[in-house]
Amino acid sequence: MRSRAAAFPLLAVLSWGVMFPVLASALVRVDALNLATARYVLAAAVLLALLLLREGAVALRLAGRATEVAVLGIVGFAGFNLLTNLALGHAAPQQIALFAATTPLVTQLVRWARDGVRPRPALLALSLVALVGVGLVITRGRLDGLGEFGVGGLLMVGAVLAWATYTHGASRFGGWSPLRYTTLTTLAGMLAMLAASTVADLAGWQHAPAAADLVAVAPQLAYAVIVAAVIAVLAWNTGVQRLGSANAALFMNLVPVTTFAVQAVRGYQVGAVELVGAALTIAALVAANLTTRPRPVARQRPADSAGTAVADPVAVVDPVAAVAR
Repeated sequence: MRSRAAAFPLLAVLSWGVMFPVLASALVRVDALNLATARYVLAAAVLLALLLLREGAVALRLAGRATEVAVLGIVGFAGFNLLTNLALGHAAPQQIALFAATTPLVTQLVRWARDGVRPRPALLALSLVALVGVGLVITRGRLDGLGEFGVGGLLMVGAVLAWATYTHGASRFGGWSPLRYTTLTTLAGMLAMLAASTVADLAGWQHAPAAADLVAVAPQLAYAVIVAAVIAVLAWNTGVQRLGSANAALFMNLVPVTTFAVQAVRGYQVGAVELVGAALTIAALVAANLTTRPRPVARQRPADSAGTAVADPVAVVDPVAAVAR
């Protein structure tokens, strides 16, 4: 991984790590589906305005990929966010965060299933190591708390699979800017959530939030929209395009570590086992960075290249740069 490219998924996962306690406090006043819908109605409006300003109305064309965009948007945004919000009502936040850390493993399995790309042994092993570290952070070395696999766990399995599918899909839109891919898939997911929320409200399965409820959660909603939905998702999709879905997904291991850090700032007592787990997770990410970094190409000496001169050495080292010249 290149260091500059790694900054994008890092920004995203740090934002999402803070998001868990933020959303948990908002769910006290607003139902899970209504909260997800309100969040992405606002986020879609912001992203649409940015896309029109940056790329114009031509960027709204789907170029024959309407079905793919719709499926990825519904799965990635409606699926992941709704299932996560529902899971927060059935399981402890630390369990939810731990399930989110399985995204690297699931993403590699999705690539294997859809593209036939077998996971690289190094990435797979380091994903497992990072997951072990996250487990130590969340459980404080006691695994008995994970023994109950209830409704919340089942919901999060679906949520993680949904986000892994969306992440893999982002790598298939290399010809689109991250802003375009993010905006169009967000619009698809938002429309699905809006339709589902309307039906649920009319059927009495949930209650439409009152104005007072929305005002009460305005600070949480502002963070969830501007930081966690717009900035973080744009950064995430940029990182996926530059690093690949498997490499970018490794950073999801930092989501629960960040959530843990937020709780520590709020007065939570940090244990030695938790510190070891955090260090293990960070070390695994650094190791993944080093093992997947492309090796420099050794230049041939003039004596070795006699009779086999290369007309354009740049094209050999970086064919993309040669085409761009």
